[in-house]
Amino acid sequence: MTVDDWRVPAADDVPDHPNTLPGSVDARFTLAAERTVLSWFRTALGLVAAGLAVMHVLPDYSTQTSRDILGIALVAFGTATAVAGGLRWRQTTNALRDGGPMPGPLPIWALISLLTVFSVFAVILGLQSR
Repeated sequence: MTVDDWRVPAADDVPDHPNTLPGSVDARFTLAAERTVLSWFRTALGLVAAGLAVMHVLPDYSTQTSRDILGIALVAFGTATAVAGGLRWRQTTNALRDGGPMPGPLPIWALISLLTVFSVFAVILGLQSR
């Protein structure tokens, strides 16, 4: 008798159902990937809305040209976030289905870097309007 004979089975220890198709993915992982891509899209929508607000709602914020530049940059950033989220979702679902590697963190670090640059730019423009 081994230690594994005394172990209480966990929920993940349930054997595959005999009717499960080869290459199928557990629904929990698929739904988690869906929730993640939806959070990417919510973030993208917020960035697009922020860009439009900077261009059209903040009349006293710096100059019109700088508002347009920041607003267009935020809209482009939102679009890039949506595209990056969609690509990561596709890579993740393919990796789950085919057993390949999960996507790396490069797109996330690129978006973090861009957000940092836009934030510094927005602060500089805000200080110029004083």
